[in-house]
Amino acid sequence: MAVLAVGGCAGHDGAAPSASTPAEPSPSDASVAAPSVAAWHRWGLTPMRVAPKPPADKPIALSATGEVPVFAQVSTSQRVVFITIDDGMEKDPAFVGMMRDLKTPITMFLMNDAIKSDYAYFKPLQALGNHIQNHTLHHPAMTHLSLARQENEVCGDQKALTEHYGTAPLLFRPPYGVYDKNTEIAVRECGPRAIVWWRETVRITSLQYQRPDKKLHAGDIILVHFRGPEQLQGATMTQMFANVLRQIEKQGFAVARLEDYIRAPSR
Repeated sequence: MAVLAVGGCAGHDGAAPSASTPAEPSPSDASVAAPSVAAWHRWGLTPMRVAPKPPADKPIALSATGEVPVFAQVSTSQRVVFITIDDGMEKDPAFVGMMRDLKTPITMFLMNDAIKSDYAYFKPLQALGNHIQNHTLHHPAMTHLSLARQENEVCGDQKALTEHYGTAPLLFRPPYGVYDKNTEIAVRECGPRAIVWWRETVRITSLQYQRPDKKLHAGDIILVHFRGPEQLQGATMTQMFANVLRQIEKQGFAVARLEDYIRAPSR
């Protein structure tokens, strides 16, 4: 199954799927003031590069019908990368404060089992302009499930996220990155219009690369998880995220909002 760098449109049991129309991604608010030097220093960081204005002609154009594309990178010449954060198990209040200070755009792929104990935690992050996307109800390996069970996982999370956050997810990320044709069918039937993979995975202090050159490339999607000291050998979510930002800045990139590079289907 191919994972594409897209520059245009490419290609547990339960309820019947019900598709909903994802909302058009909103562009970054250019009127939001850049973080102050003091804000960066508060988190042990130096000021990062500011992301350029996203292109008017979106590199990824999604269709309302037909096959859903799979992508791990956005085709762009801008020196930007995209941070995506999965699951939602760790709910560190300090991370919300960090995001308010630094205004770093993120995309959240939330799994209902991880967030149902505190749906409200993610609302301040959403209010900063960060989008909430689909990551299944229970985080199974999708290739182990029948089509009906895959539909339940995707449709169930789509329904829960739409109810709690007011916007139908446009994107889907399969747990563990594994998917098959039934996953693509389930995603298409349940409402999201693309499957999102990644190029780099965040460890506690470093990035794990897929490419042999072990470098970031323009348009790369980076995978992070909502994790705390128990999973991070004593480190906090904010310390891990600061390490991610240092790696990005060191390699000369800015962080942009993934949804600002996507044209959603026309309604």
